[in-house]
Amino acid sequence: MSTEPDVDGWAAVGDLYHRYLTGLMLALVLRQGTERATEVAFRTFRRQHLEKFLPGLTKLGIDHLPPAVACAQYHVLSNALGGVRVEWIPETDTKSWVRYLPPRWIFDGTAVCGIPTEVSRAMLRGWHAHNGVSLANPRLGFVCTMMTTDGQPGLEGYYIEEPEPLAPEDRLRFRPGERPANPAHPLPLPSWSDEHLARVERNYAMTYVGSILPEMAAVLGPADAGAVGRTAARQIAMQYHQSVMARLDPDGRQPFATRFARLLAAHGGGFAVMTGDGKVGLTRAALPPAGQPPEVFEAWNGLWEGLAAMEGIRLTVVSRLDLGDQATEWEIAERQP
Repeated sequence: MSTEPDVDGWAAVGDLYHRYLTGLMLALVLRQGTERATEVAFRTFRRQHLEKFLPGLTKLGIDHLPPAVACAQYHVLSNALGGVRVEWIPETDTKSWVRYLPPRWIFDGTAVCGIPTEVSRAMLRGWHAHNGVSLANPRLGFVCTMMTTDGQPGLEGYYIEEPEPLAPEDRLRFRPGERPANPAHPLPLPSWSDEHLARVERNYAMTYVGSILPEMAAVLGPADAGAVGRTAARQIAMQYHQSVMARLDPDGRQPFATRFARLLAAHGGGFAVMTGDGKVGLTRAALPPAGQPPEVFEAWNGLWEGLAAMEGIRLTVVSRLDLGDQATEWEIAERQP
């Protein structure tokens, strides 16, 4: 595989995982119900928070700011780097607003109509409500004032540092109708190259999928998680096959194995791709996450099954890293008429 930056490949991977994340959330609501979908959303965002929040404050260079301001700016900057529209609305050093604007990235397209408010609230509970805990500041909480899932023009709220410590149930509060007095204030993004930003957008979507699949297995059990995840993966891959492949091969001349190997290589760090003899394989992998039940792999593999199905390709897994083999390898063959 080429060692040149593959911006189109990164974009194809990021787009596919973005759509898969949204598809998983809808599939959870439909097939497992709002209560279970809400628990998966909470655990996914708490997992993301614990892995990303404190290192991200330092990486973005805002860890020196007052806590409420730092938290608000973190959400603006980190989401903007992933391609998500978020505004910062300053008020004081102890009260700082954020507004997630439609179209909501995580509720892609018309999917916003199928996401219950409970699921959206669980995301806030998983992340925003825990910022004060991670910063060892018991007086810091988040107040949500409007939600897109309630038909309002964005998810909006503010971080506030109160005079006294907050009870756990008060770290996230809801006050519909309260609005900021000030206009949004633009924040400059880090001066990263276009290639760096493209990798960040890819990583943003990949990280969410790497978080939600294990949490699905924990909440639903491996068998149900694998079934829901694989069906959603196949559906999303088939639905977006045309747009994903157009990025990789606009002229439509390359064989499926070549495009599949390029998709795997475009995942970036940790992936090493080998091809030959009608096979494509990985000798290392960042996804699916290590140490997970086999069904997590099967859910993830549904993406490649769906892409192959659209081209009449039979994609057969012949070895798997997660089961102790030295590589994950797929055999590729055209289906017989």
